[in-house]
Amino acid sequence: RRYTEFYGTSERSSSINLVHDALTKYRLWEEEIEKWQDPILKDEKLPEWYKFTLFNELYFLVAGGTVWTDGQPPAFSETSPAYQHKHSKKGTKSESVKDNHVKPAAEQVNDGDDLPNGEERSVSMYAAVHGSQMPEQTSGLRSQEPIPYLLSKDGPENVGKFLYLEGVEYIMWNTYDVHFYASFALLDLFPKIELSIQRDFADAVLYEDRRRVKFLADGTSGIRKVKGAVPHDLGTHDPWHEMNAYNIHDTSKWKDLNPKFVLQVYRDFAATGDMTFGRDVWPAVCAAMDYMDQFDRDCDGLIENDGFPDQTYDAWTVHGISAYCGGLWLAALQAAATMAHRLGDRPYAEKYKLKFMKAKAVYEAKLWNGSYFNYDSGTSSNSRSIQADQLAGQWYAASSGLPPIFDEHKIRSALQKIFEFNVMKVKGGRMGAVNGMTPKGKVDETCMQSREIWTGVTYGVAANMLLHGMEHQGFITAEGIFLAGWSEDGYGYWFQTPEGWTTDGHYRSLVYMRPLAIWAMQWALSPPKAILEAPKVNLMDRIHISPQAVRAVGEIGVRKIAPDNRCIPSSTFQCEC
Repeated sequence: RRYTEFYGTSERSSSINLVHDALTKYRLWEEEIEKWQDPILKDEKLPEWYKFTLFNELYFLVAGGTVWTDGQPPAFSETSPAYQHKHSKKGTKSESVKDNHVKPAAEQVNDGDDLPNGEERSVSMYAAVHGSQMPEQTSGLRSQEPIPYLLSKDGPENVGKFLYLEGVEYIMWNTYDVHFYASFALLDLFPKIELSIQRDFADAVLYEDRRRVKFLADGTSGIRKVKGAVPHDLGTHDPWHEMNAYNIHDTSKWKDLNPKFVLQVYRDFAATGDMTFGRDVWPAVCAAMDYMDQFDRDCDGLIENDGFPDQTYDAWTVHGISAYCGGLWLAALQAAATMAHRLGDRPYAEKYKLKFMKAKAVYEAKLWNGSYFNYDSGTSSNSRSIQADQLAGQWYAASSGLPPIFDEHKIRSALQKIFEFNVMKVKGGRMGAVNGMTPKGKVDETCMQSREIWTGVTYGVAANMLLHGMEHQGFITAEGIFLAGWSEDGYGYWFQTPEGWTTDGHYRSLVYMRPLAIWAMQWALSPPKAILEAPKVNLMDRIHISPQAVRAVGEIGVRKIAPDNRCIPSSTFQCEC
C-alpha cells in the first residue's frame, strides 16, 4: 500500500509510526483541513446545501473500495497458488497462448522473461508509430509478458497506483465512462493521482488481450481487449492485467469511451500544464482517435451509433447520429487538434481540425431542431426526446478552456430546455434532472435508464449551466439531488448516494462513483489558474488549413459523400465505407 513508501512494511514499526504521527500532528491536520474548506464554507454567495453536499460526497474516495498501492508489481508468498503456478513446470507458455478461455486471475501471473531480444511490449514500442500506423494485430497479449503500467515509475512524480470501484454493487475498478464524471474531484484535490490513472488508460489503449469472453446482452463472444479501444474498466480480479470485467456488451464497439479518454487527457493536460504528461500520452490519444474512424460509416467526419446501447447508458438504444456520443466526438476532435498544436504536431492538428469542421456541420444539421439537440437522428419513438446529458461534450470543452463547440445561443437554449423539462417537470425540480423527457413534457419511458434520474449526470448538467452563466438554473438543478438524497425530507441516501433513482424515489446501485461529479460544479465556479489565466486565444484559429480543404468542407455540407479508400490510412482499423 502507498503508506509503506513512508512507513515501511514492518507490521510493528509501521503501525507505531503511523499512530505516532496521527497523535502528534492531528492538530496541524485539522488546521490544514480548515484552510482548505474555509474559503468555500465562508463564501456567502454559495447555498448552504451546496457546501454541505460538496464535501460530504467525497466520502466515496474512501468508502468506494479504494486501493492505493506503491506502484510495484504484486508479490505472492511461496504458499500461494499463484506462486506455485508460476514456478511449476506444468502449463507451459505455448499452452497458455493456445488457450482461448479466460483463466482465473491466479493463473495469469508470469515471469515476463521470454520476449524476443529482450524486448518489452510497452507504450514506448508504439510511440514512434505515432497514431494510426499501428502494427498489425498479429497476436494477443501473452500472459507471460510484463504489463508496464504495473511497474513503478521512479522519480518525484511516482504517486503509486490508484483504484476505486464503480460502486459497491458494480465491482469494477476505475470504470472509465463513469470516471469521466467523477474525475473532477481527483483532478481538483489530488491531481497527480488523476494523471496516474490517465497514464494507466493510455498504456491500456495500445494493448490487446485476445482471450475470448462472452457478452451477455446478445450471447456473442469476442476478445477481452481490442487494441486502440479504451477499456471500460481496469478489471476486477486482476486489475491492470485482466481488463474489461464488464461483459454485458462488447465495449470495443462503444462510441463514448475513446472520446472520453481524449477529453479527460486534454482537460488534465490543460489544467496541470504538464508537458511531459502530454507527450507521454499523445501516442495513445492518436490511436484512440484513429480507432473511431471505423464508426464514421459515410466519411463525413461524424461517428454513428449502431442501434444498440453502445455508450454509458447501456440500456438505452441509440440509432445513427446521437446528441450524446456525437457531441463527445466533436469535443474530442477539438481537444485533439488543440493538443496536437500545443505539442507541435502540425499534421495531426490539421487533420483533426478539418474533421471537426466537417462533423460539426453534419451534427447541427441532423440534430438541431430550433431549441435543443434531438436524442438521435433515427426514426424511433424517442428520437426527439430531450436528453439531459446532450451537451456533455460542450461541458468538457468549457471545463478545459476550449472554445464553444456551438453558438452560445444554441447552448443556452438547450440547457434552458433541459431545465424547464427534465428538471422542473419532475416534482417541481426537487429530484434532479431525469435522463429523458419527451417534447410533450412526459418522462421518456423507453427503457429503465431513460426514466431514471442520475445523480452524477445531474451534477454535470448543473456544472454546464454554471459554465454558461446560468447560475440560478444550475443550483436549482443540483439542489434536487440534495433534497432527494441528503436532506431530512429526502429518501435517506446520505453517504451512500446511488447511481440514480426513479421519479418515485426508488434507487439503483447505492454507494456509486458518479456523484463525485459535484466537484465539476466547484471546478466551474473556481477554475484552476492554468485555465483561468490562459491567454484568451482560440488555438483552433491558429491551426492552418489549406483553402482547398476549407472549400471541400463547405461543399460536403450534410450530403453523403462517395466512399473513399483514403479516409482511413490504417490497415489495422478498417472503414466500412
